[in-house]
Amino acid sequence: MNAHIIIKLVLLLVMTNGAPVIARLLLRQRFNQPLDCNLQFIDGRPLLGPAKTVRGVISAIFLTALTATLFDLSPVQGSLFALLGMSGDLVSSFIKRRLGITSSRSAPLLDQLPETLLPLWVMHPVLEETLQEACVAILVFVVIDWFVSRLRETVNTDAADAG
Repeated sequence: MNAHIIIKLVLLLVMTNGAPVIARLLLRQRFNQPLDCNLQFIDGRPLLGPAKTVRGVISAIFLTALTATLFDLSPVQGSLFALLGMSGDLVSSFIKRRLGITSSRSAPLLDQLPETLLPLWVMHPVLEETLQEACVAILVFVVIDWFVSRLRETVNTDAADAG
């Protein structure tokens, strides 16, 4: 196993999924139009939910394109990686809404697997990762995401208690 490849994969996954959070912190309410335009599916629930925004997708594509250049990938390859990761994230959001899980609520593995498997599988010829390296990168990302989710929930709970 090549540690450099695992680090590259983890950083690309973290950037793709962290960029929307960074953009929300920096831009606050600006450019936060929901991707689904607040449409509801035939079940009466939101198509994706308010947390999936144009700002989030654009920031993921832009910042992952920049990050990709650190690993000898082109900005176009980085953009494709992010687009695939965001597509997986949107699929998981759609499924979560169908299951009645509200926006921004955690669903272990459903939150991480589509957004990691899709870019790693489709981009495999470019990334040249082995199955072992991809599995380790996914595991590391899932652990990082789990800790960040717990931290976010704690901060949100503390903020609500203080208000």
